[in-house]
Amino acid sequence: MSDHPADKEIFKTRLVPHRSLRPDGVRLLILIFALCFCISSLPFMILGAWPVAGFMGLDIALLYWAFKMNMRDARAYEDVFVSAVELKIAKVDAKGNKQEFSFTPHWVRLEKQIHDDDGLEQLTLVSHGRRVEIASFLGRAARADFADALTRALHQARNGIIYS
Repeated sequence: MSDHPADKEIFKTRLVPHRSLRPDGVRLLILIFALCFCISSLPFMILGAWPVAGFMGLDIALLYWAFKMNMRDARAYEDVFVSAVELKIAKVDAKGNKQEFSFTPHWVRLEKQIHDDDGLEQLTLVSHGRRVEIASFLGRAARADFADALTRALHQARNGIIYS
């Protein structure tokens, strides 16, 4: 970037999906479940009902697969950058596919879809007929906080360049 004041960063953030467990926590959880299932399937195997152990193994495999898909989806993110002359959004999905969008802060509008009971449901950037949904994977409270911060940044960008 150049040193021109118009290119000065007003707001920059990376939005990532929230995950309550890190990968090491997932491994530990699956290990604990596998141990519990192995112990609880022993009496069935001793009594000759060995298919029960197989179904318990299938349960572990399905649990592993579900957490693996969950962790894969956590690789998605959105980068948001606001300067006095540009609002840039880079959306990267879980597979690594990237989409980039660029708006002029003076012309972009942040639409908020608010549900009476649940709060902020959807954020959409709108400008010249283009619509881009952002922060869709955030929880409602985090989405509201992000919307407030982005609104302040857009307001600052619209009020002109601050020379310092």
